[in-house]
Amino acid sequence: MTIRWYPGHMSKALEQISELVRKIDLIIEVLDARLPYSSSNHLLEQVRRNKPCIKVLNKNDLADPAVTRAWVQHFQKSAGVRALPLVAKNIPETKSLVKLCKQLVPQRGNPGYPIRTMVVGIPNVGKSTLINTLAGRSIAKVGDRPAVTMRPQQIPLNNGILIFDTPGLLWPAMDDQGGAYRLATSGAIGANALDYTNVGVFAAAYMMRRYPELLKERYKLAELPDTPHEVVEAVGRCLGCIMSGGVVDVHRAAETFLRELRAGKAGRISFEEPGTPEDVEAELLRFAGIEVREQHQQAPTVPE
Repeated sequence: MTIRWYPGHMSKALEQISELVRKIDLIIEVLDARLPYSSSNHLLEQVRRNKPCIKVLNKNDLADPAVTRAWVQHFQKSAGVRALPLVAKNIPETKSLVKLCKQLVPQRGNPGYPIRTMVVGIPNVGKSTLINTLAGRSIAKVGDRPAVTMRPQQIPLNNGILIFDTPGLLWPAMDDQGGAYRLATSGAIGANALDYTNVGVFAAAYMMRRYPELLKERYKLAELPDTPHEVVEAVGRCLGCIMSGGVVDVHRAAETFLRELRAGKAGRISFEEPGTPEDVEAELLRFAGIEVREQHQQAPTVPE
């Protein structure tokens, strides 16, 4: 199965973001700390216009700490970019974000001259949760599904910062199917665009390669099965996803497995690391039994 998901409102959102960049001082891009590259919008660099950018690695409490440190070092090699791991609901941690904004734009932040900040991010990375925590009240709509925010909102804070919230935006050409499957594993892609069994098998393949001990401990496995599909079946037996006759309901097992990974019940996991070679990525897809056909989509034109 090749994953494709680009709701119509996202094309309009790209146009809106491109126009807003002209009016702001600073960009905050909210990423999922477990998959910072796959959860970044690759079109953002085209519309950034050299504005300072803070890459917030949200859900830091779910990610592998060592891998997160590597991502921070990776991102901060780029000019004008700072990376900050945090948990969007954690008030002290979000205060460190405010402090960093003021460091990057010291000429603003006074009465009448707020730091004009645009918050961007793909669906379901915690963008609205972060805004609500910064504001100290519920302003931005929050949901546990992708594409909740549908149009830009202007939100003044009481700390010298003016926030422009924007709709969650995926890049339209998902030719990187490894990244697409990681996004699906994290919950960033709409359920109608994926097959839970395929995504669950992909997640099992990754866990077998990267975190085998966490798999064995969480699901009481003395030894790992030989294939990712067999891992999903073993998870199903452990979690009681059994149909009549004692047969594992593989679809339900895969869906439950993904919910567990997303909630951190198997431990702190990162789904990608900086600089993973393409051949390693391709081998993982083959191990998961995923046949990727070449399907190139035309990306929208980024406004000048």
